[in-house]
Amino acid sequence: MKKLLFIFFTLFAFAGSAFSQRYAVIDSKYILNKLPEYNDAQTKLDQFSKMWQQEIDQKSADLDKMYKEYDAEKVMLSDELKKKREDEIYNKEKEVRDLQRKRFGYEGDLFKKREELIKPIQDKVYNAIQKLAATKLYDFILDKSDGITVIFADPKLDKSDDVLKELGVK
Repeated sequence: MKKLLFIFFTLFAFAGSAFSQRYAVIDSKYILNKLPEYNDAQTKLDQFSKMWQQEIDQKSADLDKMYKEYDAEKVMLSDELKKKREDEIYNKEKEVRDLQRKRFGYEGDLFKKREELIKPIQDKVYNAIQKLAATKLYDFILDKSDGITVIFADPKLDKSDDVLKELGVK
């Protein structure tokens, strides 16, 4: 009886481990920082960012100069000249804001450069993670660099369609 019970529990334990999900944890920041091409791309990106920031700073300095000159001279200016100078200042402010948006805004030059320089490297890492998952038979790979994020999940484990069926959505 004891042998039968022992065999039953042993088989149950092996059966449970056979159906268990296998997962791994990686640190994508650590991986990226170890890649020389990523560090080179990051350096180039920083150089572009610095160059563009200097361009914006120069235009901002010109704008500040315009403000100070206007402030110093506005007492002596006619209403027509005041209006003209205020319009020039307004246009310069708009130019600086537009340049800032063009360089650093959503889908701006920095975003596009990041896509051009960094994304291919991230794709290379992602493909290596997928290959690792396939060869080691991992169901999930989690990234611990920015909180826990699922990097890879075996598509056969996705039960979204089952949930939709349960909700009556086809």
